[in-house]
Amino acid sequence: MKRFAFNLLACFLLIISLCAFASAKDNWIQVRSKNFTLVGNANEREIRAVAAQLEQFREAFERLVNRGRRSSSVPVTVLVFKNDNSFKPFKPLYNGKPLDLAGYFQSGTDMNYIALTTEKRAENPYAVIFHEYVHLLVSDYASNTPLWFNEGVAEYYSTFDVGKGDREVKLGTPIANHVYLLRSRNLLPLGTLLATDGSSPLYNEGDKRSIFYAQSWALVHYLVLGKKSERRQKLGKYFGLLAAGKSIEESFRVAFETDFAAMEKELREYVRRDTYPVETFSLIEKLETSAEMQASPLTEGEAFAYLGDLLLHTNRLDAAEEYLQKALALNSESAAAHASLGMLRVRARRLDEAKEHLEKAATADTANFLAHYYYAYALSREGMDAGQFIGEYKPETVKRMRAELEKAIKLAPNFPNSYHLLAFINLVTGENLDEAVRLLRRALAIAPGRAEFSYVLAQVYMRKGDFAQARRILEPIIKNNPDPQLRLHAERVMTSIAAMEERQTQARASENQTSTERANVASSTQNESGNPPPPPAPRAPRLIQPAASEQQKRGTLLSIECPAGNSAVLVVQTADGIVKFNIADLTRLKLVTYTTEISGEITCGKLKTPLNVVVTYRPAKEERKGFEGDAVAVEFLPKDWSENLQ
Repeated sequence: MKRFAFNLLACFLLIISLCAFASAKDNWIQVRSKNFTLVGNANEREIRAVAAQLEQFREAFERLVNRGRRSSSVPVTVLVFKNDNSFKPFKPLYNGKPLDLAGYFQSGTDMNYIALTTEKRAENPYAVIFHEYVHLLVSDYASNTPLWFNEGVAEYYSTFDVGKGDREVKLGTPIANHVYLLRSRNLLPLGTLLATDGSSPLYNEGDKRSIFYAQSWALVHYLVLGKKSERRQKLGKYFGLLAAGKSIEESFRVAFETDFAAMEKELREYVRRDTYPVETFSLIEKLETSAEMQASPLTEGEAFAYLGDLLLHTNRLDAAEEYLQKALALNSESAAAHASLGMLRVRARRLDEAKEHLEKAATADTANFLAHYYYAYALSREGMDAGQFIGEYKPETVKRMRAELEKAIKLAPNFPNSYHLLAFINLVTGENLDEAVRLLRRALAIAPGRAEFSYVLAQVYMRKGDFAQARRILEPIIKNNPDPQLRLHAERVMTSIAAMEERQTQARASENQTSTERANVASSTQNESGNPPPPPAPRAPRLIQPAASEQQKRGTLLSIECPAGNSAVLVVQTADGIVKFNIADLTRLKLVTYTTEISGEITCGKLKTPLNVVVTYRPAKEERKGFEGDAVAVEFLPKDWSENLQ
């Protein structure tokens, strides 16, 4: 009996595996529309319907925000599954189990994915997709938008609906869950809502997150449609004041001509009303999309490559590996599979394997701009430590990265990441900094909402010595950007700028003092002898006495490497060869100068004139390979100083 039960179980498992294999054998097709690539095992009519819905949403958004048509800064691929069973293996996981949802949007800096099923379900799969897609569109049009507005406007547009023969668009339909929550709970203080950022519990903890979303939606709904939409046009003024560095409260008061207390009262009354206004637009031209679509069949291997890349972008790395290996088993020359597997290896820091896959991808499909970009990206990770610090690149690596990025830019001139990475390479090498500025300006013109591009641009200006321009770029990031990590990095760079400016001020003051002393000596001597005086003898430096745990080395400072943040690396030529000293925090480094030669010289990069220095440092521990130690103090010495270290 037990043997019979086992055989039944074995047969049952075999049937399941055969069903799964049969599912993989579904007919897969690809549909290309103007702004989307759609891949699915649903039938062509259903996939075309999904494409039409998304294209209509995008076109309506562009018309309603009065912006010209433009391509997405990052490609969007849509996976359309014929039913929930085929969709389930590719859903995001929570506690190891697939979430029960009809669709989702997975954003990325290199590729955005939309995944959904055409099977009829109680919930509308497009609501969450429209919501997340609005975030992408907003980032293409604006920068540093407050979190409450970003989420509120996304919820507002999530109710998008088209009617009357594709000539009417309806927005702002009340969202039942939000209405119920707002009527049953106390509203957040307006100042709290407007100041919420990505690190706040209001944005990250379940119940608190719900009220944040609901009230953000309600505030956007009221500002857009309440009081006969009289405050709608004032939103632009509010954002402009924030960008200019004004406080949240002052910007709100000036733009909307009211204070927080008055607006809170108006909003409470608005959310407790029985009906909400709805926005309806009649379009002169019909939202037309179907004529621009092209359909073609996909092989099983091509389908596996798309599915593997989707899993890679949802961070399901083991499952991604499985599907990408299946794709390569069916077609060992698959450029798409090699490209995705290469990036999977980059994540695991198996860079030699990553380069092998990515070189195959770039060779197999020379027109695949992502393969060229990914290859350059993998090369840029070589030599980086766990904190993403890179001190220098080998000349041959720089040459190859630039070549790959130039190919990527030629193939996809509207993909901003290529410009960003090329500018970052220039920042690290200290070469072509003016070109780096132009590259980052181009990237920001394509995607103004990518604040990380502005952050790198500020570092380029800092390296050029244009501290004022670097400050102007960093200030809005520090004050308004919703990403707490990016704000922290920007604050550290701002601190580095202040430290550099202070050192320059000290150097100029020292130079002025020496010039005054020389002038006084010249005047005195001229009066006594009538002959020009000899230059004054330099004062003998009194070196810092190292503590018991510290050591000193004398040498020539060749360059200062400045990674992101407030750290730096000193590259010094000593009698023992070139050594590096780490500086964890520039603001804590003690600097002493006994010479005027450093005026205008202390900036990131290779020094125009090497400087004599004594570095006081704590010796490095074994795990910090490549560093002599952590610098505590740097003393700048005259060229003719010859005293030996004790």
